Amino acid sequence: MRFDVLTLFPEIFEGYLGQSILKLAIQRGLVDVRLHNFRDFAPGKHHKVDDKPFGGGPGMLIMCPPVFDCVEAVQSQCETPGRLIMMTPQGRTLDQSLVEELAQIPRLMLLCGRYEGFDDRIRQGLEPLEVSVGDFICNGGEVPAMLIIDTVIRLIPGVLGDETSSRYDSFSSSGLLEHPQYTRPREYRGMTVPDVLLNGDHKAIEKWQQEQSLARTAERRQDLLGKASGENLSH
Repeated sequence: MRFDVLTLFPEIFEGYLGQSILKLAIQRGLVDVRLHNFRDFAPGKHHKVDDKPFGGGPGMLIMCPPVFDCVEAVQSQCETPGRLIMMTPQGRTLDQSLVEELAQIPRLMLLCGRYEGFDDRIRQGLEPLEVSVGDFICNGGEVPAMLIIDTVIRLIPGVLGDETSSRYDSFSSSGLLEHPQYTRPREYRGMTVPDVLLNGDHKAIEKWQQEQSLARTAERRQDLLGKASGENLSH
């Protein structure tokens, strides 16, 4: 799967791309992440990409020409133009359902804004899918873009060491929060692992996990209960 990240600050991604699961996925050819700088498509000695908003107001806006030129140049690099995504707090909220949709697309192009955002004609003319990672404001779209990459690659076959791992994550399959998990030592500072996890009875363990998942969801995220399937709620 290919990700094209369009940004004013590609250097932000250097450390991120060299770590953990993503690094291994890139090395194994399962994931391809390419960085593109809007400034490379801005004319003039100073490669100016922003200007003051018409009508006044604080801050600067990213101008249309370098973004349109960058997007069109990157799209032309392969036969599949890819799905263009604009990181914006005004977009569709990123949740596991959207992540699963995005994981089915072979190429994603992530538009990362800065300053006060993009000239709105970028949205109008390029018609990206607008995505928000939450009801808060980031300094730019780079961290939200990393969140999309991080969540999507987990669903790419071969990326995770255990192919079943993503199935049991919170919000996956059942729609409920994940049950508690434990490892050694069996006792630590007076806290012990539940006995049911130690007796080898897999049916009992599965029942306990389902009960814990439902209880944790009811306690912390009741809004998710209505989305869970009847099968999961019946356990």
